[in-house]
Amino acid sequence: MNSPQLPQTRGRVLSSSEINKSPAGSGGDLESSLIQIYHHHHHNSLKLRDQAEKAKKDAIKKAGRVSDLLVEAVNGGVQESFINEKRIEAEIRALASTIARFMKQTDQWLAASHAINTAVKEIGDFENWMKSMDFDCKSINAGIRNIYQQ
Repeated sequence: MNSPQLPQTRGRVLSSSEINKSPAGSGGDLESSLIQIYHHHHHNSLKLRDQAEKAKKDAIKKAGRVSDLLVEAVNGGVQESFINEKRIEAEIRALASTIARFMKQTDQWLAASHAINTAVKEIGDFENWMKSMDFDCKSINAGIRNIYQQ
């Protein structure tokens, strides 16, 4: 009875002499070898399944970490932009109040310069009036002298 060689646990192959040694019990040895192979295969598949599950969980954790890091990186830029926006808005408000203050001051300067211009015009008008009065007085004086001398 030459049957094919069947491996035992851990890859041990039965030799033909071992198979032929106990012809009556050879069915039991074959069955126990097959059971051992099955158990070995089952054990290895459980190990592989556990390793695959661990690797999957590890990959999920690492993907979550990468996701968190990416969100932090994006949020960091957004947060920095938000802070810069707030600073710019505060600067805009400060500049607007400064501009309003300068506008009031400019209006005051314009009113003062207008008042000075008006005063200067009045002085010029007064000076012209004085010159015309002086000329009139001289004319009247000359007329009176002409009349008095005649």
